[in-house]
Amino acid sequence: MTTGNVAGRTVTSRVLSLLGAFNGEHRRLSLSQISRRAGMPLATTHRLVGELAAWGALERDADGRYQIGLRLFEVAALAPRGLGLREAAMPYLEDLYEATHQHVQLAVLEGSDVVYVERLSGRGALVVRSRVGGRLPAHATGVGLVLLAHAPRAVVEEYLAGPLVAFTPLTIADPGRLRTTLAKVRRAGHAVSDRQVQMNAVSVAAPVRDVEGRVVAALSVIVPFDGLQPSALVPAVVTAACGISRTLLRSAAA
Repeated sequence: MTTGNVAGRTVTSRVLSLLGAFNGEHRRLSLSQISRRAGMPLATTHRLVGELAAWGALERDADGRYQIGLRLFEVAALAPRGLGLREAAMPYLEDLYEATHQHVQLAVLEGSDVVYVERLSGRGALVVRSRVGGRLPAHATGVGLVLLAHAPRAVVEEYLAGPLVAFTPLTIADPGRLRTTLAKVRRAGHAVSDRQVQMNAVSVAAPVRDVEGRVVAALSVIVPFDGLQPSALVPAVVTAACGISRTLLRSAAA
């Protein structure tokens, strides 16, 4: 929820606050709910929401509630770290999915969170917190450990200085332990997140590199804790991530 002095905010700031009222737990909102979550007067909310709906950024359902519109999806799909990366990764995600029939995910680092840009899921796969377009704190996920391990030192130090939320008793919430873990991930070339987000799930992740060798994304598989052993998944996950990296290299050279 966003608060602040509405009178002193630009129109752009107000519009972004309205869109920011929506998240994974609040996908359909009434006008009054949007107003409250954005910290804006109802009259201002009504006017701006009407303009956003007319443009297609918001849509109104049969119950009169608003949800994110398809026009925003069209615009978001143009993001270089979204569409191009997903296109390069999809064949490898599909192969990894066919081998595991579990959640196969692709994520990038955005601030202190990972943002999931693609996911393939089996019908009987675990119910997990992650979703396409969703965020999770980087330190608690396999993809996040990979991305942090290869992030610039300044980014890592800033992250270590911040609060490390614990989802389970096994979440790495101690800065010293996280620093040690990131060093191990760099050496190993992959990460294993053992029941850090939920007690019934383990993820195995590996880095995806661009043409300059920078880690721009991470690929992971999430499996039940009592299912496949993480060590058995490492070769397949690393191979798939390397395949995506090679595709990005070929695309840049074309």
